[in-house]
Formats: sequence, C-alpha cells, structure tokens
Amino acid sequence: MTNTCKIVFIGAGSASFGVHLFRDLFQSKQLAGCTLTLVDTNPETLERMYGLAQYMNKRHGAGILIERTTDRRAALRGAHFVLNSVAIDRTRLWRMDFEVPKKYGVRHTLGENGGPGGLFFTMRTLPLIFDFVRDMEELCPDAFFLNYSNPESRIVLALGKYSPIRSMGLCHGIFLARWYIGTIMGMADKEPEQKLDLWAAGLNHFQCVMQIRDRETGKDMYPLLLEKDKTFDPSLQPLTRKMMRAFGHWITCSDDHMGEYIPYGYEGGEKGFDFDGEDNWRIKLQGIIDDVVAGKQQPPDEWNTLSGERGIAVIESVMHNQKRMIESGIVYNRGVIPNLPADLAVEVPIVADAAGLHPVSLGPLPDPIAKLMTMQASVQQLAVEAAVHASKELALEALLIDPVMNSTNAAHKILDELWEANLPYIRKCV
Repeated sequence: MTNTCKIVFIGAGSASFGVHLFRDLFQSKQLAGCTLTLVDTNPETLERMYGLAQYMNKRHGAGILIERTTDRRAALRGAHFVLNSVAIDRTRLWRMDFEVPKKYGVRHTLGENGGPGGLFFTMRTLPLIFDFVRDMEELCPDAFFLNYSNPESRIVLALGKYSPIRSMGLCHGIFLARWYIGTIMGMADKEPEQKLDLWAAGLNHFQCVMQIRDRETGKDMYPLLLEKDKTFDPSLQPLTRKMMRAFGHWITCSDDHMGEYIPYGYEGGEKGFDFDGEDNWRIKLQGIIDDVVAGKQQPPDEWNTLSGERGIAVIESVMHNQKRMIESGIVYNRGVIPNLPADLAVEVPIVADAAGLHPVSLGPLPDPIAKLMTMQASVQQLAVEAAVHASKELALEALLIDPVMNSTNAAHKILDELWEANLPYIRKCV
C-alpha cells in the first residue's frame, strides 16, 4: 500500500477526540501524501475541525490532503481506513441512561458500557454503525474499521458476527490502569509509561492484567505492586484494589468502568459521569480551537505531543508492514482467549502489519476471572441480539440477566421509559 491511502474520519465534529487524532496524524512522519476525509452531519462543527486540521497540517508540515463532507457515502468510496467516533445526542441520552435506572432503585456507576445504560447505548448505536459498515461493504470492502465509540465490546461483537468488514476497537483503558499501578508503586508523572509493560486480556474496561514487567529488565513487578498496595492511600481506586486482593490480578481500568459489570460496582462510587463538566469543557475547547485557527492564541503545549491513542500507529503499521505491537485492541474472540466464548469481543494485544490485525493470545485467563467475565459475556451477547433485531423482548431478557439489575419490576419500568426515549434510533440491523 502506498501513501496515497485514504483515511475517513466519521464523527469528525467531535472536538475532543478530533484533537487527539490530529495530534498523532499531523506529527506522523509516515503519512505524507495520504488523504484525510472528515465526515460529520453537523456542518458547523465539521467546518471548525476542518479549519483545525488545515492549521495543524501546515504547522507540522505533514503533507496530508484534507477534505470534508457531510456525504458519508461519497467519503467512503475508495477508503482504506475508516475511523469512527460518533455518539447519538451523547450527553442528553447518556444522562437519561444513568438517571432513569437510578430513579427505579438500580445502583450503578456510569450507565455507558454495562447495566441498563449499556443496553440502550447498544440499542441506539448499533443501527448507525451498521449503516456505516453496509456502505463500506459496498464502497470500500477491503478497508479497516477502527472504532472508538462506546459500547466498544458490543459494537465489535456485532460486527464480528454480522459483517465481513475487518474491524477493531481501540481504547486507552490499559494506559489508565498502568498509571494507577505506577502511582501505587511510587512512580511519578511519566514514569509508568516509561518503565512498565502491561500484558492484559479480557473484555473492554474489564481486562485482567496478566503480567506487569519492568520495560528494561523484564522483571516481574506484580510482587512490588501487591506489597506497595498494603500501605498506599486507600482512597485511590478502592474497589479495583479489593478485587486485586481477592483475585490476585489488577482488573482494568478504573472503579467506575469496571463497576459497570458487577453487582457491587457502586462500592467504587455511583456519581456517574460529569455531564455538566463535559458540556462546559466542550464549549471551552471549541473556543480554544477557534482562537488557535484565527491566530489569536498559540495552541496548548499538549497539542505538540502525541495523544497516547493508537489509531494512527495501526494505520502506519498496516501501510508500511511494520509488525508493530499495539498494546490493546478489541476484536472478535474466535478462541484468542480460550476460556471465554468464541462469540464475544475481547480486548487483547494486537500485532498490526500489511497482512492485517493479528490478535495475540496470552492463553487462558485465570479460571476465577474467566468465570467472573463469562457472566458479563452472556449479557453482551444478548444485548447485541436485542439491538440487531430491534427486539424489546430480547432487551428485557438482557436486562434480567445483567448482574447490575436488582428488581424485575424496575427492569420493566426502565425498559419502557428508555425504549420510548430511544425509539427514533432503534431499528433492525440484519
């Protein structure tokens, strides 16, 4: 593949993720000559990010051809890589996903990837994702679909089962886990990134860190973590650390994310996402982007560093056959983790090269952890079937087997209220 490749970014109006992507893309030394096509349904936010892309392309001398359009099908024709970061009416609907179950007595943490909220994220998101991949099957069937939208595990599971498009989810959860682990070990600032290798396998936001090693010597660092944990500030990720003491391994990536999958997740906190803070930050970020593009201020210092995301690394590796190790990616299992169902999306290390994306098996999970995750595997499988068939009956069953649920009466009330709120987006995918 030459550097004439085409990268399509769907959901390009997302300022926060767009800035991360642009930081990596326009500092790449290997992508000059590529085409970046920005796609969004909102012309105003699309134009803002197009302006920022042009600015950063020129600032870094990246040599990338930049296009923008609201016509997804026109953008996809001939694409080699499709990056997705869409979310439907994100803050308003996600807030409902969190608050409605709480109103009926369900104690949960985020309402995004697990529990009732995870179900309805799935119900409304999968039809839109299938619109994208059906277009890809027609217009760019050999392209890679790199997904950043939640719920990652359920999206990748659905695509693995119902589409031939090569897909993978990408998440920075393993790097958040590394930071927490390094902090407990007494490392500061960038030291965990520089000094620690983590090898993890499991589900998205629910990985088992199988090994922690010193990056230079290969020394096993788990004994140090377990020892330091005994005396470290107990307020840092208390639930994750309780789970580590019980199961012998750190489970990614934080109390609130892991807590979505277990009935006692609320013990790590149940405040939910900071929706108001997110809205305020988005408005502030848009102002920064406008001022930077207009020349009224210099870009923030962090814009001159890499974001830590791995999408551009995947593209470089495939284009140039680099056989690069990607620390963590979400893929269809097919036996990569042998003691989890084959029909499941799992998060494991990936090798990327010109032949594609190759999951790395770390062998079976410790048996108790596999059993812990298998409960959630069944929930995800049933939620995907409910979404792709637009079935309220299957959605109820998915709720009733979810360990976060604590009442059949609550399940029925939550289902009715959130189904009505999401009805404009629920439709059959297959």
